[in-house]
Amino acid sequence: MSPRCSLVVNGKTVRVATGDTPLDAALPRTVAAGRDGVIQDSVLPEVLPRLRNTSRARPRLGDGAATRPGPAPSPLAVLRTAKRAGALLAATPLSGAVMEVVVTVTRALDIIPGQAVELAFAGLPARPYCPTQRIDGNTELNELVFHLRRDRSALGRALGEAVQPGHAVRIKGPVGGTPYRPGPGRLVLVSAETGFAPIWAIARAARHLETGREMVVVAGAADADDLYMRPGLDWLRGTGVQQITLAASRDRRGQADVRHGPVTAHLPTLRGSDTVHVAGPPDIVRAIERLCDSVGASCAALPFLPARSRARSLVTPGDTEAQFGL
Repeated sequence: MSPRCSLVVNGKTVRVATGDTPLDAALPRTVAAGRDGVIQDSVLPEVLPRLRNTSRARPRLGDGAATRPGPAPSPLAVLRTAKRAGALLAATPLSGAVMEVVVTVTRALDIIPGQAVELAFAGLPARPYCPTQRIDGNTELNELVFHLRRDRSALGRALGEAVQPGHAVRIKGPVGGTPYRPGPGRLVLVSAETGFAPIWAIARAARHLETGREMVVVAGAADADDLYMRPGLDWLRGTGVQQITLAASRDRRGQADVRHGPVTAHLPTLRGSDTVHVAGPPDIVRAIERLCDSVGASCAALPFLPARSRARSLVTPGDTEAQFGL
């Protein structure tokens, strides 16, 4: 049985992995499709059998429980977003430049690891960010967790000052991203800076759903002081992930576990059967996309940008892929 096949979803030919759901096939390609059930109406059952761990049993961020089976929504339902009201619960420093921001919401938001939401603190502009898990993994069902930088953006300057616990927040999502899905082949997870947020969410989900799947994790930052992800990497090692690499371009200060250079210099030799998720600054993301293309590996890319200026918005108003907050 081939691990991948072609089929037509709403008139568009797509390549999918065996056992994909309509949502899995449709979201990365902006095709409307039903949400529940594996794709088996367009191909013979003996070619694409029903597999376990479909979207009906997929864990959500902060929730290890399966969702209850229900009737499939209309084909356009997957394109709709939900809105939630919330409040800032805590903003905890993870490093000198990165904070773990926890927002409580009135009702849990159904987000797949790797997807993004639009986050708007009262009085500040909205921007897309990828929810993740707390760095220790103890995330509650009604919490959304983000890794945000203290930078020159409006939110970065306000964190800990104008934005304090109790500050009102509005969330809308999902609004994009590259959702994780179980599948064959090795899972290669690459992050730079706060790109670790979606990678951490994907890694935890994968260790719960695919304990036997080979995983490689490469995490980096320009400054070694911003390698805040060590507690999460320790958890991954404890679950059996052996191939984990930390990298930094400067200020290593004799840290034996940190390799010198960008994450692109420390990737494993990629295979055509690999599935690569990469999140971080656009130059790093694009470089890894090119490497994946050269060997035929599947690449799910999340390029992050620092504060989006008005000038850049006017020049590239439709460049939504590059608007994820760093």
